[in-house]
Amino acid sequence: MSNRGSAITIIIILSSVIMSGCSTSSVRPISQGFEPSRPSYYSPPPPQNGAIFQAGYEISLYEDMRARRVGDILTIILSERTNASKKAATNTAKDSSVDVKTPTLLGRAFKFDLPRPFTSALPDLSLDTSMNSANSFKGEGDSAQSNSLTGSITVTVSEVLPNGNLFVKGQKRLTINQGDEYVQFSGIVRTADINPDNSVVSTKVADANIAYIGEGMVADVNSQGWLARFFNGKWWPF
Repeated sequence: MSNRGSAITIIIILSSVIMSGCSTSSVRPISQGFEPSRPSYYSPPPPQNGAIFQAGYEISLYEDMRARRVGDILTIILSERTNASKKAATNTAKDSSVDVKTPTLLGRAFKFDLPRPFTSALPDLSLDTSMNSANSFKGEGDSAQSNSLTGSITVTVSEVLPNGNLFVKGQKRLTINQGDEYVQFSGIVRTADINPDNSVVSTKVADANIAYIGEGMVADVNSQGWLARFFNGKWWPF
């Protein structure tokens, strides 16, 4: 292969690498640990004839359908809205001046007695000193952020804490045309906050962890490539 052909091959390879840096990978890692928790299997004892009450086959007449055990499902009503704003302004100024007169000795000021030809050519040789300085600073900053998330997701009870609270977790996956959307949720729910229809508002969930993740073609075109992220990252000094 000639030198010209080798140079063209190298240019094509470098161009491919650079162009690949402008795109993103179509696979994104999804957080694990949101799999549904299954209750332990319970096998009731064999029925014993001759008694009205059969252990393991009783039915509670005073319980509703609210989640309370591991493996029960619970609907989370997502109603998250956050608004934050911050504004700061600083204005400082400082002026200083120094004025030193010609020193005197025995009531007479110091003088430079130079020959006449030099005194006419040189500037004023007085010891008077004057200095002025000024310093000022002005800065302003303004920041605002607003987020909103509404919807619903049904999760499962993963653990019943000693105080009766429920640790729930779950995720929802939606495949829409050219991409997938994931809604992941976990947190601690107080049983008293569960509504009669077995739902709870997300604002009443403690230590809530909510994630809305997208992957696929639509998500990829809305993300910068690795080369662009390098130039916009903290490691780029300019």
